[in-house]
Amino acid sequence: MKKNWLFPALVLMGSLLWAVPASADNARIKDIASLQSGRDNQLIGYGLVVGLQGSGDSLRSSPFTDQSMRAMLQNLGISMQGSQANAKNVAAVMVTANLPPFASPGSRIDVNVSSLGDATSLRGGTLVMTSLSGADGQIYAVAQGALIVSGFSAQGQAATLTEGVTTAGRVPNGAIIERELPSKFKDSVNLVLQLRNPDFSTAVRIADSVNAFASRRYGGPVAEPRDSQEVIVQKPKSADLTRLMAEIENLVVETDTPAKVVVNERTGTIVIGADVKVSRVAVSYGTLTVQVTETPQIVQPEPFSRGETAVQEQTDIMAMKDGGQVAILNGPDLRTLVAGLNSIGVKPDGIIAILQGIKSAGALQAELVLQ
Repeated sequence: MKKNWLFPALVLMGSLLWAVPASADNARIKDIASLQSGRDNQLIGYGLVVGLQGSGDSLRSSPFTDQSMRAMLQNLGISMQGSQANAKNVAAVMVTANLPPFASPGSRIDVNVSSLGDATSLRGGTLVMTSLSGADGQIYAVAQGALIVSGFSAQGQAATLTEGVTTAGRVPNGAIIERELPSKFKDSVNLVLQLRNPDFSTAVRIADSVNAFASRRYGGPVAEPRDSQEVIVQKPKSADLTRLMAEIENLVVETDTPAKVVVNERTGTIVIGADVKVSRVAVSYGTLTVQVTETPQIVQPEPFSRGETAVQEQTDIMAMKDGGQVAILNGPDLRTLVAGLNSIGVKPDGIIAILQGIKSAGALQAELVLQ
């Protein structure tokens, strides 16, 4: 039995080539869209990390660390007036976290901790109780716990070895939510679905799929596409909003994406979409390499002469030209386009230049994205 394979995207990286197979462009609504009221909220806070092994902030270079440590001890009933601290086991840090949607008080979330001063490492430290605020200035969580730092640093008298980042870490489940978000899910009168990849065709198909389901279940359409990113779903009178969302998010729709070619010139990576087409065009690619070699020679004076030793410059220039083949590209589908590019026999950096030239000639029927 002959098998058919679909190649929706092609990835070129370095000198290797992978074809990425997929069966169909069907996906659940929960995988391609998110609920507008179900977005994350960013939290931020300022705190101290203690317990470092001499790798914390130098208090002279980081005066805010000294002020924060004095204020913390003052709140604990310890006065430091007239005294001077020289400890290097404390570091000032910024603490960030994402508050998930519909989070309830008492649940825990992960927090990220990043050094703010001149500390060299946060490894082995413990984050002291830190309040996390939202954009409205309200405190929504409190973080505390031992840091996990993936990087490490080793230093000797004449050498230093560092791997990863030692001035940033993470506290898993380190924050406890103290305040819930003011909005309630069931207070909404409708559902707003936001597409992760905005597309008019996909938005219309989502609305059609939801309306087909609602007509069978509730006796009429309830969804309307607002634009390429949002689909509005009105709540039927007899429906429960939570159950309605659970039923809608598992509906399967056929997705659509515009034709794109993504090029990363720094890494030499090329990603070609399945719908990319190239009009009939002739391409010639050749590289000119110029090699300049300097071989200076020392010239000595004759014996018993009053001459001086001199340096005689000698330069060799060699030019080499490779390639120069002319190939006709006509890519009605992805396989034909790839075969035409491979027939020229160039490396990914050359293919990047060819794609840019084809786009400039107006023969590339796709969007060219340069990263």
